[in-house]
Amino acid sequence: MTFDFEAAGAGRAAGVAHPPGCGRANALCVSATIDSLETVSDFVLGLGKQGRLPESSLYRFRLAADELATNIVVHGYRGERGEITVEGGIDPGDVWVRFQDDAPAFDPMQGMREPALDVPLAERQIGGLGVFLAFTAVDTFEYELVAGRNVSTLVMRRPAAE
Repeated sequence: MTFDFEAAGAGRAAGVAHPPGCGRANALCVSATIDSLETVSDFVLGLGKQGRLPESSLYRFRLAADELATNIVVHGYRGERGEITVEGGIDPGDVWVRFQDDAPAFDPMQGMREPALDVPLAERQIGGLGVFLAFTAVDTFEYELVAGRNVSTLVMRRPAAE
């Protein structure tokens, strides 16, 4: 499978929701299953590598994408049938990936709180740590509900050209 990430730059504008069809070279449609998460991860890694993200940025970009995709599968669709559309692009200043799904509307940033690291592990509330770590790892995270679809975009800045 070949992806043309460079040609996808214009699609990052806020409010853009493409139909779920994935005939585009810069997009991927997968079933909302645990088995599909590796495919999504490979897509994001390929995008970040082609965008020449440094290793630390690439790691954080993939972490955020893995967390988001996993949450869509596990908490969004909750085992029901569904699909996730993933598209990405490389702009002069950044690399971005956008997730779209038809699971019930949910803004991952809503209610996100900094973890209480001073509280003993056994006394901490369960959940939220992965979301906090992932979305604070990227340079920008945006969420919108567009035409009934969850649209989440992760952005990492690219290093200045040498």
